Amino acid sequence: MMRFSDVDDVWVSATSSQSVAMAKRQIIQLLRERHRLGAGQPDDFRIRDLTEISQAMASTSGVMTRLLLCVSLISLIIGGVGIMNIMLVSVTERTREIGLRMAVGAKGSDILRQFLIEAVLLCLFGGVMGILLGRGASLAISAFLSWRTLSSVPAIVAAVAVSVTVGIIFGYYPAWKASRLDPIEALRYE
Repeated sequence: MMRFSDVDDVWVSATSSQSVAMAKRQIIQLLRERHRLGAGQPDDFRIRDLTEISQAMASTSGVMTRLLLCVSLISLIIGGVGIMNIMLVSVTERTREIGLRMAVGAKGSDILRQFLIEAVLLCLFGGVMGILLGRGASLAISAFLSWRTLSSVPAIVAAVAVSVTVGIIFGYYPAWKASRLDPIEALRYE
C-alpha cells in the first residue's frame, strides 16, 4: 500500500464555470470523508479556485499601480520644480534682453509666450529623451533576455502630453514674472 503523506497540491477542473461551486462542495465532502473528519471538526485542508487567485492578483496589481502612480507624480513634481528654477534663472540672466524687447515694442503677452514656449520645449525635449531611453531599454531587454516587448502608442502620446502639461504648469510663473518686468528697470539691471 502506498501512502501520499506529502501531497501538497491537487489540481481539479470542473466541466464548466457554472459547475465550480458544486464541484467544490463535492470535493470538500470527499476530503472530509477521506480524512475522517467529524461534523464539528474544522477542515485540515484548503480549497481555492482560480477566481480567488485572480482576485488576489487583481488586488496586488491595483496596489502596484497606485504605488507607481504616486512615485511618478512625485517625480513629475520634482522635475517641474527643476524646470521652474531653470526658467527663473533664465529670466534673471536675460533681464536686460527682456527690457530691450519691451522697450522696442514687445508686449507682456509676447514675453509670456516666449518663455512659456521655452519651458514647454524644454519639457518636450526631456519627454522625447525619456521615450527614446525607454524604447532603447525595451529593445535591449528583447535582444539580451529574449523577452517580447511591445510599444504602446497611447502611452507615448500620454508621455508627450504630460511633458507639455508640466512645461505649461511649471513654466507659467517664470514666464509671468518675465512679462511683468518694468522695461526701464530691466534695462538698468546688471
